[in-house]
Amino acid sequence: MADRPARDRAVEQFRKAFDRSPHLLVRAPGRVNLIGEHTDYNGGFVLPMALDQATFIATEPRDDHRIRVVSEDHRPVGFSTRDSSAEKGWGNYAKGMVVRLEDAGLETTGFNAAIATDIPIGAGLSSSAALEVGIGLAIAADVDRVELAHHAQWVENEWMGMPSGIMDQLIIATATAGHAKLIDCRSLDSTDHQIPEDVAVVVLDTTTRRSLMGSEYAERRASCERVAHALGVQLLRDATLADINDAALDVVDRARARHVIEENDRTVLAARALASREPIQVGQLMKESHTSMRNLFDISSPALNAIVEAADSAPGCYGARMTGGGFAGCAVALVDRSSLDDFIDETTTSYRISTGLSPTIYPSYAAGAAAIEAL
Repeated sequence: MADRPARDRAVEQFRKAFDRSPHLLVRAPGRVNLIGEHTDYNGGFVLPMALDQATFIATEPRDDHRIRVVSEDHRPVGFSTRDSSAEKGWGNYAKGMVVRLEDAGLETTGFNAAIATDIPIGAGLSSSAALEVGIGLAIAADVDRVELAHHAQWVENEWMGMPSGIMDQLIIATATAGHAKLIDCRSLDSTDHQIPEDVAVVVLDTTTRRSLMGSEYAERRASCERVAHALGVQLLRDATLADINDAALDVVDRARARHVIEENDRTVLAARALASREPIQVGQLMKESHTSMRNLFDISSPALNAIVEAADSAPGCYGARMTGGGFAGCAVALVDRSSLDDFIDETTTSYRISTGLSPTIYPSYAAGAAAIEAL
């Protein structure tokens, strides 16, 4: 069943579960971040794009306050919009979005929904943010997209307990097809930058998984906040290298702050290079970013390092880096499209030899934002 498109699987699940066709189909893409890691919650810059892999939600409104949701990967869930207590498991994402929209004064009703996705779960490609944004769009189709991203981030932070920034939700809600988006995560100003047609963005899935709900992500954020507090700035984005070099900081905190400060600079430079159609420069900055995440921020892993090294040595690769929160999951590479097949073959072989694992490697088109699709 999983070989069929997620769109078709969502509609088929709905028909099986509810014995009729859905009224609405929502597509919410995953995302990959070209550069700018762990900078969003520091008020910095990121350069993500939406993926053509997506979560699909087939749905219909109900005339009561009940919500029933089925998924091909999880047990069905059901609850009332009048009940604001947390759910167990994956259904808590849907429950959290309903609670948030109710609290924001938006009128909600009950609904039936069926969910299918082709975003790998736990791979660092924002499957949870896609679910949050998709549920929000299904409930409140006319909500402002930036506001929708804020609501979805609230669900992630306050309801699910994951202290992430706004990048994932914002790119999923506002992406432009064919483009990466430079986002200032303090002002939320953004600029689209076209991906050149002769350049492929390639996702490199190590097939290793580790939950961001562990302590590592939260500890990195706390480290950044300690440095900002010590320097007397609201966000680490406002600090300079001179500031952290002059301050009496813990050696680990200083290294992590250095990553954030330098990563912000790299991200702005990468966006400029992308706008100037200079993939070699973008690739070099991606390489520097991975080195920084490995050596300074300490969020890479043996598998991520191995696949990045394999990619950087393969034909046509401008540069590669781990992407997402870290510790497992995916890397991303910028590749000359004319060398794509050789790149995939050689990266796959090298990674298998060095790790004994079989990666999943594929080019991805920069998709558009979450949307309601015709049935």
